[in-house]
Amino acid sequence: MKQRLQFLLLVFAGWLPVLAIQKPVFMLYHYDLAQGSDLAEWLRVIWYGLRLDSAIAGYLSILPLLFTAASIWMPGAKLKVWLKVYFAVASLLIAMVFAGDMALYTFWGFRLDATVIFYMQFPSGAATSVPAGLFVRQAILVVVYALASTWTFNRWIVPLFPEQPAGKKSLGLAAIVLAGGLLLVSAQGGATGAHIHVGTVYFSPKQFLNHSAINPVFSLVSSLFKQHDFASQFQFFPEDERERLFCSLMPAKPAIDCQAPDSAHLTPNKVELLNTERPNILLIILESFSANAIGALSGPQGVTPHLDSLSREGVLFTNVYANSFRTDRGLVSVLNGYPAQPTTSIMKYPAKSATLPSLAKSLATKGYTAEMLYGSDIRYTNMQSYFYGSGYNRITSDKDLPTGVRRSKLGIDDEIMFDYLYHSLAEREDTRGRFFSTFLTLSSHEPFDVPFHRLGHPYLNSIAFTDSCIGDFVGKLRQTRLWDDLLLIFVADHGFPYPERLKVDEPARYHIPILWVGGAVKGPARIDALASQTDLAATLLGQLGLRHDDFRFSKDVFDNRYPPYAFYTFSNGFGLIDSVGVSTYDNDSNRPISQLPADGSALRIDRGKALLQTLYDDMGSR
Repeated sequence: MKQRLQFLLLVFAGWLPVLAIQKPVFMLYHYDLAQGSDLAEWLRVIWYGLRLDSAIAGYLSILPLLFTAASIWMPGAKLKVWLKVYFAVASLLIAMVFAGDMALYTFWGFRLDATVIFYMQFPSGAATSVPAGLFVRQAILVVVYALASTWTFNRWIVPLFPEQPAGKKSLGLAAIVLAGGLLLVSAQGGATGAHIHVGTVYFSPKQFLNHSAINPVFSLVSSLFKQHDFASQFQFFPEDERERLFCSLMPAKPAIDCQAPDSAHLTPNKVELLNTERPNILLIILESFSANAIGALSGPQGVTPHLDSLSREGVLFTNVYANSFRTDRGLVSVLNGYPAQPTTSIMKYPAKSATLPSLAKSLATKGYTAEMLYGSDIRYTNMQSYFYGSGYNRITSDKDLPTGVRRSKLGIDDEIMFDYLYHSLAEREDTRGRFFSTFLTLSSHEPFDVPFHRLGHPYLNSIAFTDSCIGDFVGKLRQTRLWDDLLLIFVADHGFPYPERLKVDEPARYHIPILWVGGAVKGPARIDALASQTDLAATLLGQLGLRHDDFRFSKDVFDNRYPPYAFYTFSNGFGLIDSVGVSTYDNDSNRPISQLPADGSALRIDRGKALLQTLYDDMGSR
C-alpha cells in the first residue's frame, strides 16, 4: 500500500515542475512584454500559477491512479509499458498546447482558449497565416519539451510502480480510493470549495503577468465548457437591473422593451450624406486595417496615400472602434450589427447566425441583390454557410477563379481580386437592378505575403499594397457610369497591434476607419461621433430611409437619442468607451483592467456588463 501511495504522490508531484517550467519559458519567449518585471514578480507568476498547475496535475494523475488500482490484482510489468505510453502521449499533447499557445499569444494577446478549436476545423486556412519559420521553431519546442517530460517520468517515476499484486487487497483498494479523493480535490482547485477558474491565478495590475500565470491546458479545457449554454453566462445583474442599464444605452425601442429614457423627447438629427435614395452599394471590408496605419487618421504618412486622398473627398468616420480582433467576429459586427462575443463566435453556429438581421436581408426588401467576393477558401470558419444565411444570393471565392492566378499562401492577392471586382462591376454598367456587393480583402493578413516591397515593416507594407490596389480600382471605376450613383464604403474587419506595444485591451488596438465615397455621396465630411463597428448597419439603413429596429445592438450615429459609446471585446473581457473615458474589464478575474478616468468608471463597467449579459441572453434565445 505504501509503495502505491508513494508512486501516486510522485506522479502528481512530477507533473508540477513540468507544468510550472512553462511560466518562465513563456515570459522569456515574450521578453519584450516581461521587461521591467523583477525577480520577485517572476517567482510570483510561478507561485500563483501553481493553483491551476495543481488542478491539471490532478487530472493527469487519474489514469496512473487507475493503473495503480489495477496493480492490486495484476502484475505490474505490463502495466508499466502502458504507463510509459501514457506519459509519452500526455507529454506530447501538453507540449503541443504549450507551444501553440505561446506562438498565438504573439498575435492574439490572450492565452489559448476554444477559439483555436474553431480555426483548427479549417487547418489549411489556419496554417497559411503562420510563417514557416514559426512552425519550425514551435515544432522544435514541442519535440524538446515532450522528450524531456517523457524521459523524466520514464526514468524516475515509472520504475517505482509496484511489480507485485497487493497482499491485502481491501486495504490497498481503500488507499487508492482515498488517493483518488485527494486527486479530485486537487483537480477542483483545493478543499475550500471555491470555484477554480482562470482568474484564480491573477495577482498583479500588470495583465501580462496574470496571463503568464495561466496554465494553457486549463484555459483551453475550461473554455470548451462555455460554448453552448449562452443564456446562463455573464449573469451579472437581476433582470430588472440588466434592463435598466442596457436601456440607458438605447432610445425608446419597442423591440427591446425599454422604457423611454431621458433622451426620448429628442428628435433624431436628420443628416443627409447621400444625393440619391437608392444607390448601388459596394462594401469593401479591409483585412486588419488599423486606424493607426492610415495617414488620414493620424497614422504614419505615406503608407495609405490613396485612402488619405479619398478621405478628403468622402465622408470619413474618425472615431470608430472594431468589436473584436478576428475576421469571423468582425464580419458579423459589420454585416449584422451584432456585437462580437468574448468567449465564442456566433459564426460557429449557422442555425443561430441565420436568425440575425443583416444588411443583405434588409436591402433585399428594396430589390437589392447581394453578392460576396473573397479571394480565399470561403468555407473557412463557416463563412459560406454564414453568408448564405445572411441573405447573400451569390458567393465568389478562390475556387471560382483560375488556379494559375494564385500568388500567396493565403489565396489570391488583392491586386488580382480588385481587378476581378472591377470587371464584374463593369458588366453591370447597363443593368437596372440595384446591387449590394461585398468584398473582403486578404493581403494585409498575416504573414503579409504580398508582391510589393515599398516599406520595411511587413504589416505596413501589406497595408500599402492594398492601398495601391484601391487607388487603381477607384481610378478605373470613376470612368464608368456606375460611379455616378455608387456608394463605396470602406471599413476594417478589425484592427491590428500596430504599434506592437499595444496591449490586447487598449482602445487604440480596435480603432478602425470607416469611409464613404462615390458619386452617391453629397460631399466631403468628417464625422467625429463615437461609434462601434456594429453601428454601420443602422447608420447606413438610416441614410437609405429604411427601418432598422430589428438591429438591436446597432445605433444610427446621427440619432442623438443614443448616448455616444463604443463597445469592444477581447478574450473573456470587454471595453466600453464613452464621452468621458474608457473602462476595460476582465471576466476571468471579475475586476477592471483599466479605468480612465476613475470618475464615472463604475457606470461604464456596469453598462458594459449589462450589454454583455443582454448579448448572451439574445444568443441563448436564438
